[in-house]
Amino acid sequence: MSIVVLAAAVLVGLVGCTSADNPEDDSGTLTPSDPTTFTVWITSSQQAPAPNNKITKLLKDKLGVTLKYEIVTPDNEDQKIGVMLAGGEFPDLIGTGDLKQRLLQGGALRRLDDMLAKGDYPNLAEHVKDDIKKMSYSGDEVDKGLYILPNYNRFYGDITGGVYYGPAFWIQKRVLADAGYPDLSNMTLDRYFQLISNYKAKHPQTAGAPTVGFEILASTGREWGMTNPPAQLAGSPNNGGVIVDSNNNASIFADKDIAKNFYKVLNQQYNSGVVDPESFTLTFDQYTAKLATGTVLGMHDQGWNFQTATQSLQSAGKDEYTYVPLMPVYDGVEPWYADRPVMNTNQGFGISVSSKQPKKALKFLDIMLSEEWQKTLSWGIAGEDYQVGADGVFSRTDEQRKNYKDLTWRASNRLDALLDMLPKRNGKFSDGNAYSPDDQPAEFYATLSDYDKDFMAKYGKKTWLDFVNRAPDNPKYYPAWNLTLSDDANQVNQQLTDTSVQKLPGIIAGPPADFDKNWQAYVDSIGKIDVKVYEDAVTAGIKDRLANW
Repeated sequence: MSIVVLAAAVLVGLVGCTSADNPEDDSGTLTPSDPTTFTVWITSSQQAPAPNNKITKLLKDKLGVTLKYEIVTPDNEDQKIGVMLAGGEFPDLIGTGDLKQRLLQGGALRRLDDMLAKGDYPNLAEHVKDDIKKMSYSGDEVDKGLYILPNYNRFYGDITGGVYYGPAFWIQKRVLADAGYPDLSNMTLDRYFQLISNYKAKHPQTAGAPTVGFEILASTGREWGMTNPPAQLAGSPNNGGVIVDSNNNASIFADKDIAKNFYKVLNQQYNSGVVDPESFTLTFDQYTAKLATGTVLGMHDQGWNFQTATQSLQSAGKDEYTYVPLMPVYDGVEPWYADRPVMNTNQGFGISVSSKQPKKALKFLDIMLSEEWQKTLSWGIAGEDYQVGADGVFSRTDEQRKNYKDLTWRASNRLDALLDMLPKRNGKFSDGNAYSPDDQPAEFYATLSDYDKDFMAKYGKKTWLDFVNRAPDNPKYYPAWNLTLSDDANQVNQQLTDTSVQKLPGIIAGPPADFDKNWQAYVDSIGKIDVKVYEDAVTAGIKDRLANW
């Protein structure tokens, strides 16, 4: 089945009356007897729900709620945010993944502290209670406080799971199978690319299309696929554009030898035909679509970022074209690719300042965070999408597992884009079941195809997490990439990003004889940027967290 790729902005207007123009009652009650329509803006690569979606119907039947979506892919987020801020009118609910916090700092979002303190939103109050300092905005552009309810990694109970969503150099399973399931420990860049180039030489075509050795994602907002690898090759966890030393001081690595060595390898691989020459022109949607064809043997990315492609390949029964994470590092370095899941402290849902029904909007988020609705959104409908055993443990039939992997089925039976941005009860429910089927150990293994079970058995592993390092405790401040920075520091960071996006493609794609000259020109460009402003701001933010978190 071909992948379902979102349009730049998908408007899904669902029929229903609205109370948006009516004075809002004090309770923010949601009931079918007083129907409510919420306008919802979501940044997500997940598909929009089909018009016949059963959870859409459930929301209307049980709560009287109709959602009118605008779903924007990450490629188009920058432009859409600019248009919204210029217009000054915003949807009721804003689901944002913008690390620059432009909607928050631009005054689009409502401060939620006073509303939550009233006691009308018990699920949300419990959700933020222990982590309010982490979740709150602490900059100077607007009042300090809670504006965004994080969408991932606020955990309840134990952390479970079988899928790895973090950063890695990914490789298709068919490549490793063809190589005789080689030992993956002590992985190096040279070994990684040798595996890919050997396979590509033997199999220049995939289903009639040219086999692509290595893809580089460099599109706006996702350029970290191209810029982040040097730090991880050097044994640093994912702190974004900096490496943090043992004294908690941050410094950029873009112009250091660890970066030069990586891009020199990419330059060699590009000129040998392994790196896709289309890499630097692909939008995020095109990148995802290309992965979904099964032609791409490897890439550096974060697991969550290409889930749509993974789901499409699984839906088509092409498990050998899906990926496993590898962790190449430089000599003498221990890999630190996997970290403990980090709360997305500035990504998730907020209530807009222009909403005429903020209490109802917040009540909707509160109800969605209840265990009843979290189970519906994540597992589905009991008896239809999963079973509850006599012991209370959730499980599924093979047919239900197959449905879960089918993108067409999901469009009519799940609200993936909404759930992507909603606050979640990650971990375990009070009855001991995991938040999602993929996190339920027995369910996760049962979900695997025969191909994947056999593949894991070849490596003596039970989960995809077993392929990466055991995550140590995160540093207390971690991660540096989601610090709130001053305008000056953000401008420097943007200049660094722009320089990388402008210069690195030419360095990678240039003639090997010109590499040193091109690299020096890049380093000289960075030298003209006031990098210290950014490094000092990140270091100050780290030390503030160490003192206050």
